Amino acid sequence: MSFLASRLGRVKQSPSIVMTQKARDLAATGRDVISLSAGEPDFDTPDNIKEAAIRAIKAGETKYTPVDGTPALKKAICAKFKRENGLDYKPSNVTLGTGGKQVIYNAFVATLDAGDEVVIPAPYWVSYPDMALINEGKPVFVNCPQNNGFKMLPEDLDAAITPKTKWLILNSPSNPTGAAYTEKDLRAIADVLLKHPHVWILTDDMYEHLVYDDFKFATIAQVEPKLMDRTLTMNGVSKAYCMTGWRIGYAAGPENLIKAMGKVLGQSTSGASSISQAASVEALNGPNGYIAANNKIYKERRDLVVKLLNQAKGLTCHNPEGAFYVYPSIAGLIGKTTPKGKKIENDEDFVGYILEAEGVAAVHGEAFGLSPHFRVSYATSTKLLEDACKRIQRACAALT
Repeated sequence: MSFLASRLGRVKQSPSIVMTQKARDLAATGRDVISLSAGEPDFDTPDNIKEAAIRAIKAGETKYTPVDGTPALKKAICAKFKRENGLDYKPSNVTLGTGGKQVIYNAFVATLDAGDEVVIPAPYWVSYPDMALINEGKPVFVNCPQNNGFKMLPEDLDAAITPKTKWLILNSPSNPTGAAYTEKDLRAIADVLLKHPHVWILTDDMYEHLVYDDFKFATIAQVEPKLMDRTLTMNGVSKAYCMTGWRIGYAAGPENLIKAMGKVLGQSTSGASSISQAASVEALNGPNGYIAANNKIYKERRDLVVKLLNQAKGLTCHNPEGAFYVYPSIAGLIGKTTPKGKKIENDEDFVGYILEAEGVAAVHGEAFGLSPHFRVSYATSTKLLEDACKRIQRACAALT
């Protein structure tokens, strides 16, 4: 009999992490590999944020912090929500963790009982279903195909809700598609949720500031204040502020939920890094003109990648509203054969083929719950993106 807990059998390793490591391992052998698998900005953390961390170290801010965040960071988070989203929260409504992933996990630990359902629009970030499963929840998927802009229709949400539904996860802009919900889209979803008062909403707004073409971001508690008492609005500093390694995610919601999540924190990791929290105060309160400057570059990269992938034989690539991903369809390549005689039967075969043949690492769509697609991250240099897309074009042209 295994000494490992049976709950581990419900979950798998993160496919994006697996592919990123595979690319690293191949590169270590001397292979020329371009990795488009990691969701991590290639821009460095801004200097004012680094300097705030150094000041905190020199000031001796190196002790344990309160379990769910320092007063200074909670105050900065409340100010951010008021300033940018029109949401009024008190510090007692705020929690944080070592990354947004921990915040979501804590919410599920605190709320899910065996058999509780979590509605997840697909394609989805790879960790959502597994975080529900390891906490004895049941993921319920709502298909959001490319012809709907990878966004959930309100009638499909309504059909997915049952008496056992505990949570709906809303991720906008989305990982893996970059799709983002307009205020009008969210209004229609809110109207459905108002009919189902037992359903809580977890909004993953991690890519809030990474939007293009004059898209205006909105979050659901802002669109429909009547939902605030059952909404956990989650965000973090990793993407827009280029602070992935600092590991700070945060959320605001009803006090009873926040207290329950704090109880989980108190018996798991306790407080996040004191230095990271000091840096995050500066990220939220300090000058942030670099966000617009970075977004200009991201938009140029997005436009380049969409153009080049749509020129690849058999691929169709949707133009996303935000984040730094595209999610091309490989429907036109299913059934084709590689120069080595292997048939492309699914998107996992395709990403294996382009890694082997051309040294381009991407993540297959099945990992995100919608095939036949693959995810490309364009959070890397324009030169590498152009090279990678031309390699993908060459790989597609070689299929017969």
